[in-house]
Amino acid sequence: MKNIIPVHATMKGSLLAGRGLNPRIPISTLWGFEHIRAGKLIDKWECLNVITTEGFNHMLDVQFGAVAKIATWYLTIFEDDYTPLITNTYAVPGYTESTAYDEANRIEFIDVPAAARVMTNTASKGTFTISATKIMYGASLVGGTNAATKDDTTAGVANILFCSSSFGGGKSFVDDDVLLVDCTITLADS
Repeated sequence: MKNIIPVHATMKGSLLAGRGLNPRIPISTLWGFEHIRAGKLIDKWECLNVITTEGFNHMLDVQFGAVAKIATWYLTIFEDDYTPLITNTYAVPGYTESTAYDEANRIEFIDVPAAARVMTNTASKGTFTISATKIMYGASLVGGTNAATKDDTTAGVANILFCSSSFGGGKSFVDDDVLLVDCTITLADS
């Protein structure tokens, strides 16, 4: 009599795929705000923002195309309860810009050269000296031919709304209050 011993072989295979390339380079901005009254800090907060399609397109056109770089960028503040959208533009920002501050022009964004993929104006914060009783709701970063002019919305490729930030609620200001604004732009691999 013959004994048969059953033998089974099971083979399993799997293909291990590497992570491959991740083609995203996230860009973000973080806004910092300080509200000063009679020389004393009464409020401080941070907010993220929306970078507009117009802003992204400008970055690409300057870096990889033939569009001239904007030499000077400016900070603005707005006085209506508006949530910024990526579709906003310099000509149609969506918000009502406030001109209720003592400075004659929009406030220049004075940055330091980028380091570790970060550019910021924290060393020279934008200073708005409020000139009326107002509720403010946010800020933006604009640049271009007419960008120094308060409340300008001249359409054209030479004017760019790069990004906007909502405070997340209204902030009450009175005459002679000071609003300090800083904006930090960061590029990072995802």
